[in-house]
Amino acid sequence: MSVKKRILELIDKNSLVFTDINKLFLFLSSALDLDVEKVKKVFYSLLSNGDLFEIRRNKFITIPSRGYVKGEFFGTAKGFGFVKVDGFAEDIFIPANKTNGALDGEFVIAKILSQGGEGMDGEVCSIYKELDGLVGAVNEVAGNLFLDPDNNKISYEFPIVKTGLKLKKGMKVLARIVRTDKGKTKAQICEILGYETDVKALELSIIRDHNLFENFPSHVVDAEKQVPKEVTAEQKKGREDFTKETIFTIDGADAKDLDDAVHIKKFDTYYELGVHIADVGEYVPQNSVIDEEAYRRGTSVYFPTSVLPMLPRSLSNGICSLNEGVERLTLSCVMKVDFNGKVFDYKICEGVIKSVARLTYKEVYAALTGESLNEKTEKLQKDFFLMRELCDILEENTTKRGALDLEVPEVQFVFDENGMAIDLTRRDRNEAHRLIEDFMVLANETVARHFHKNSIPFVYRVHEAPTKEKVYSVCDFLKGIGVPYPKVPDEIKSTYFQEILDSVETLNTKDVVNKVVLRSMQKAKYSNKNLGHFGLALVDYCHFTSPIRRYPDLTIHRIIKEWLHKGGKLSEVRKADLDEFAFESAEQSSSCERNADYAERDVDDLWKAYLMKDRVGETFDATISSVTNFGIFVALDNTVEGLVKVEDLPDDAYLFLEKQLKLKGTGHVFSIGDKVKVVLTNVNLQSRNIDFKIAE
Repeated sequence: MSVKKRILELIDKNSLVFTDINKLFLFLSSALDLDVEKVKKVFYSLLSNGDLFEIRRNKFITIPSRGYVKGEFFGTAKGFGFVKVDGFAEDIFIPANKTNGALDGEFVIAKILSQGGEGMDGEVCSIYKELDGLVGAVNEVAGNLFLDPDNNKISYEFPIVKTGLKLKKGMKVLARIVRTDKGKTKAQICEILGYETDVKALELSIIRDHNLFENFPSHVVDAEKQVPKEVTAEQKKGREDFTKETIFTIDGADAKDLDDAVHIKKFDTYYELGVHIADVGEYVPQNSVIDEEAYRRGTSVYFPTSVLPMLPRSLSNGICSLNEGVERLTLSCVMKVDFNGKVFDYKICEGVIKSVARLTYKEVYAALTGESLNEKTEKLQKDFFLMRELCDILEENTTKRGALDLEVPEVQFVFDENGMAIDLTRRDRNEAHRLIEDFMVLANETVARHFHKNSIPFVYRVHEAPTKEKVYSVCDFLKGIGVPYPKVPDEIKSTYFQEILDSVETLNTKDVVNKVVLRSMQKAKYSNKNLGHFGLALVDYCHFTSPIRRYPDLTIHRIIKEWLHKGGKLSEVRKADLDEFAFESAEQSSSCERNADYAERDVDDLWKAYLMKDRVGETFDATISSVTNFGIFVALDNTVEGLVKVEDLPDDAYLFLEKQLKLKGTGHVFSIGDKVKVVLTNVNLQSRNIDFKIAE
């Protein structure tokens, strides 16, 4: 049992009250036979995570217990709010006079006051994780400056604390919330982002609103300078030498962080596929300052004009990146794959490689199609054909097992030399993308299966099956648009949905059915429990292939390296510690991934709005992408989406048919998937809202 669990168990079982907190630490140190400083560190970690709560002076309880729970506070413009608690079917309602000053997005300890047929009511007792920052615009009232938050779920403005910054009305700023002893809240401005009329300032506002930053703290920069710039002879000792293999990378043209490389050979009865991944763990020790910052960031975040890396660039683009022509350290998974696509043997090891070529998807696709060759691709063309040969076998197996083939359009922006968007279209994906994706999936599956089979704590990439309720909703929709569907089985498998997708492949309803099926899915996440991957139809799956840009990958790299160094033998005590490490990493990584997804989506929406703002009055062909009781959402071919409000539909009395996703009037019907002509009526850069009306 881990130290955290032992401390929680002791406090939970005993009514511990001490006149001095240091006496509590001495008691825990003695009871657990641990150093006092270790106890303090773990204790305060539990307190800051909301796992412990000081119910009164020097009296601590575990959470949840005694009607106290922890969760995220969701505010409303009217002042009241809700606390979302993991594992609870419904949220706890918090009246406006019982929020204790909690702001939307903060994490709180709440006490349940009543519970009945109408739900749970409660009050916020403590805020254990405050907002890191708050973005808004400077407002001026009677000569006094206030922060008007961008978050419309915060119902009031904050007086701005006077500093040396020269603030003006209309500025976009990042602020820190200051809570006084008297319960008042003020805003201390940390950074001026620009003016609210500037799209670049609005982009930066979104980035800061998601607590994302381009620069690393000074102590991380100092630590970064100590990292070696080249592979040393000492580091290569005991590693598998792959430098004589024909290993290369395939990435986007603008990629700088190259964390995966491959080699392929064909023998009489099998293929040898080597997937070589940057050994980031060799340069980022656990609990180092660089590691702590990487854990906080959780993932690299990709915007149209920039990348916010998880690791400092001298690591992500330098010593950790599998750059052409230089030796690099790797964790490698070398698989023997028979001609039926089955991995019958494999080796997971520490290695050293020297990439012979840094290739782009465009170059490889041109070589595969015979469109064009250059000096690099001409030498490697046979390898590309071998890759495609194996890939075709793997994809046949993917189809047989029922993995979902959901097409989700992505936007591709075009920017000028000043970093301003000038055009957008759908992002192209070609056969070269498929090669790398399929090989990474195979390596991820092989590594996950190995560690699950050997009962080693791990972080898995999991995707759970949709609920029966969601499945029946899809069926109701299909029935409403006249598409036949198979009987719902007792156990939902991905093959069921793939059968539906295959049945509409040639119909004009294909895109809309694709979208409805996608919306029924649960979101993939990270977990220390192996729950399988529904979408890929795999029992074992993890993320092993991108440790430069994803913390869960770095987490399992550390576990793999420890397992290798100890000859596959780990004590039960060590396994318990690793399981806790895997659990915490999975939770943090899932949270950071969600935040990054939202930030990337919001920035994309901003640039879409920017490109549409000068096209008000134009008419467009569109497809209805969603239907609600307040209007219809429409999507243009270039991925731009907007709302047609009910009042901007042709005059009629509309009834919202939720199961069929239709708005039905006496003379008009608007259904998801319908083709319509729309006129752009309004674009708001601040809210990123785009409005249309039906063309006459």
